[in-house]
Amino acid sequence: MHLPLTPAAANRRGIIAMSVAMAFFIVNDTLVKFVSQSLPAAQLIFLRGLFATLLMLGICAATGALRRGPDGALPLRQLLRRPVLLRATLDAAASMVYLTALFHLPLANATAINMATPLFIALFASLALREQVGASRWAAIAIGFGGVMMIVQPVAQGFNAWALLALGGTVLHAGRDLATRLIPQSMPTLLITLSTAVAVMLLSGVMSLFEGWKPFSAGQLGLLATASVFLCAGYYLLILSMRAGEMSLIAPFRYSGLLFALALGWLVWRDVPNLLAFCGIALLVAAGLYMLHSERPRQRAAALDAASD
Repeated sequence: MHLPLTPAAANRRGIIAMSVAMAFFIVNDTLVKFVSQSLPAAQLIFLRGLFATLLMLGICAATGALRRGPDGALPLRQLLRRPVLLRATLDAAASMVYLTALFHLPLANATAINMATPLFIALFASLALREQVGASRWAAIAIGFGGVMMIVQPVAQGFNAWALLALGGTVLHAGRDLATRLIPQSMPTLLITLSTAVAVMLLSGVMSLFEGWKPFSAGQLGLLATASVFLCAGYYLLILSMRAGEMSLIAPFRYSGLLFALALGWLVWRDVPNLLAFCGIALLVAAGLYMLHSERPRQRAAALDAASD
């Protein structure tokens, strides 16, 4: 029997899971970028989603997550629970809304808007979950977002009606993460990951019927299959991070994805950030370190309270 994690340990677990998830998502995005030049978006997302669904079904079967429970019920019935359906629907809708906006916006602008997700998560966590989001945490989130803006350097003329759609996708992403906390802890994270893969596959499949299909090669399928591995790992760790610790503390480490993107951009395309971007990187790192440092007094006080009980 596993002992429950202390709040400090849960936060550490969530931060690590979030940071690694962002790295996996960046690798997935890089692989998809190569394929997106010749395939329609909905078709691409559907094929990747199909691979992801098959992969997650295989993992769930291999780990016993699909075995019948003591009452004889199939675990897959848990996917029909209202919180799971809500989260999967929000995830699929957020993905399609954001990608639709992305195709009509400069990449930097879309990225900047999407990186506002931690701000909405902190707001939702304080309102819906009654998390104590102190001034220091708000300051660290704001500083980190300032670093994001310095790195992506969006252009003013790129903010238009499509930017509002991208903002809607950002709010949906935050709502998805909030919905994760509504799912009982008894539900395996693997099954929640499977529900996400299925929802994205189904929605993109319907959209691909309207957008049309193009022929694809074995090489493209290979890249999408590889991308689905990183996507599923990212899904799993993202869900894990949102089920552990305080959302308003863990969510800002989503910004670490930009650092991984910059590193991968340098390794693959030899893209070198300019001076302003380097200043933004320094702000991001400083915000993360400050947030971790500011949590220590609160964690020590909680430990002392627990020891005195």
